Amino acid sequence: MVRVTASCGLLLHSLLAGLGRRASGFAGKVVQIAREDPRRVAHSLKVGLALALVSVVYFVTPLFNGLGAGASTMWAVLTVVVVMEYTVGATLSKGLNRGFATLVAACFAVGAHMLAELAERISVQGEPISLTVFVFIIASAATFLRFIPEIKAKYDYGVTIFILTFGLVAVSSYRVEELIQLAHDRFYTIVVGVFICLLITVFLFPVWAGEGVHKLALGNLDKLAQFFEGMESECFGKNMVIDNFEKKDFLQEYKSVLNSKATEDSLCTFASWEPRHGKFRFRHPWSQYQKLGTLCRQCASSMEALASYVITTTKTQYPAAATPDLSCKVRKTCGEMSSHSAKALRQLVAATETMTVPPPANLTMSAAMKAAECLRSELAENAAMMQLMHVAVTASLLADLVAQVKDIAECVDALARHAHFKNPKDSRKDVAVDSRPRSGPLPDVVIQCAE
Repeated sequence: MVRVTASCGLLLHSLLAGLGRRASGFAGKVVQIAREDPRRVAHSLKVGLALALVSVVYFVTPLFNGLGAGASTMWAVLTVVVVMEYTVGATLSKGLNRGFATLVAACFAVGAHMLAELAERISVQGEPISLTVFVFIIASAATFLRFIPEIKAKYDYGVTIFILTFGLVAVSSYRVEELIQLAHDRFYTIVVGVFICLLITVFLFPVWAGEGVHKLALGNLDKLAQFFEGMESECFGKNMVIDNFEKKDFLQEYKSVLNSKATEDSLCTFASWEPRHGKFRFRHPWSQYQKLGTLCRQCASSMEALASYVITTTKTQYPAAATPDLSCKVRKTCGEMSSHSAKALRQLVAATETMTVPPPANLTMSAAMKAAECLRSELAENAAMMQLMHVAVTASLLADLVAQVKDIAECVDALARHAHFKNPKDSRKDVAVDSRPRSGPLPDVVIQCAE
């Protein structure tokens, strides 16, 4: 008996200790998330405040009776739960979509009910049949609209609410006598919920999606700059360290740029709903940020290719740099391969254009293949030749990156024009200008390297 009691005590102690460790770990995670972004705490409190305010509709009898007692008043609470989002743009998007979709769906449902009543005079079962047909047609057409890219990007939630509201009101019209009163109560309760959400989101510690887009673009540009700085100091510098080269931080930072498209598109969509705030105008060119993001991701993709090549080649120790004679020899061989390959392709183009059988390409391609085999054999026998090819490939990949950086600079310059960025010469004392992306042409040295 004593042993059983001791075993039970040890088991209970271990369970309590495990629960304590899990609770402590969970509490630590909560504190960490709150410290990373205090705005998350503020958003949680704002949601609680919005629900508390909308609960007044239930607690105050005049408001409860004025907006329609019963299930209609619950739509205000449901609206707060589904509409209240983290950013102002997302809340505006959902709120306006929900309010407008509810109004349009209620009008459609009342019109369908009136037509169904006319059908009831013709046939005994005319009303339920007509309502069923209307629900089928309207729901099918509205669902198909969701496949249109422009509507799906900005109004998908509104179309969904339209289908839901129309179906509920249209079906309820067969059993409810005062349909217009039902639609009226439901619409106004939703308006109350949307108004409370917008009021709290805009005026109480607002989180703007436009600022999120701007900071995301700045972060992407900064990570690309870190890559170039790391390549300069760690790869091409005098104090190059080959050991654990793949673990360098600058070879990991740019990878997050490749996965930024979903966040960027979402923030740009929500930012287009926001009013003018801070340094962002009402019709700010958010699409230009998407173009800039596309160029940054293309540049990051090229960086990944260069990083993979550099990591692979740095694992092999190369001797001293190749001589100028070897450089001329490589250029001549590559020129022969390019010339013969171009001739073969031109023949294929001409034959395809005239829809004729192409001539035998054995003579043309055999010379190119012979030059390629000769180059491979020399690379295998000459270590200095291998060093030269390594530098040539690295320089070619780096030149492509520089050309892409030039495109990014032009995109930023276009963004500055469309968004009416301030001229630093006119506002040198303005601190906000320092956080904005610098636009303008690249230095002549960089452009010449790209060319």
